[in-house]
Amino acid sequence: MPKLKPDIQRARREHILDAAERRFARAGFHRTTMQDICKEAGVSPGALYVYFANKEDLIAGICERDRTDFAERFAQLAEAPNFLEALEHLGNHYFEEEPAYKKLMCIEIGLESTRNPRVGEIQRSVDAFVVQSFHALFQRLKDDGRIAPVLTVPELVQLFMTIGDGLFWRRAVDPEFDTRAVLPIMLQVFGAALRPVTNAGPSLSRTSTDEATS
Repeated sequence: MPKLKPDIQRARREHILDAAERRFARAGFHRTTMQDICKEAGVSPGALYVYFANKEDLIAGICERDRTDFAERFAQLAEAPNFLEALEHLGNHYFEEEPAYKKLMCIEIGLESTRNPRVGEIQRSVDAFVVQSFHALFQRLKDDGRIAPVLTVPELVQLFMTIGDGLFWRRAVDPEFDTRAVLPIMLQVFGAALRPVTNAGPSLSRTSTDEATS
C-alpha cells in the first residue's frame, strides 16, 4: 500500500483529533472508548492506531494543537498598535467564536488531569507555556514603555490566568452566562492593571533583538 502524502496524513490526523474532541466533550474521557472515536471519525481501528496509541495520546494531540494555535494568535499581541483592542479580539475568538464543545473539552481535560498522571502532566505543560507567554509579553510591553502597570509582571500573569480560567469555567457550566456582557468588564480590569501608554508603539530595536536571539 503506497504511503500517504504528508498533507493527507496531516488532514486525517486533524480529522481524528476533531472527532475525539467532540466525543470527549460529549461523553467524557472515561466513558469514551477508542472504538467510539473510530465511529465518530468514520475510520477503522487500524487507521486510528496509525496516529494515536491510546486516549492519552489523543489528549496530548489536542493540547498540542491548541497550544500551537494559541502561540500563533498570541504572537500578534506584542506587535498590535492597540494592545487592549487586540486582546479583545483574542478574547472574542476563544470565548465567542470557538465551537461549543471546546468549552466542555477544557473542563474535561482539567478534571481528568486530577485523576490521570499523564493528562495531569500534559495540562501542567500547557499551563506553564501560557504563563511563560504572558510573562514574556508583559515584560516586553513594560520594557518598551507601552504599559505602566500597577502590578508586578508575575502579579499581572496571575491576574490574567485567574480571570481567564474563571471565564472558561463559567462559560462551560452556566448556560445563561453572557460572555459578551462580561468581556468589556474584564477588559476594563485589565486596562486598569496594565495602564497602556497610548503614544508608545512596538519597539523595532527590541523586535530585531528578539529575532536575533531566538
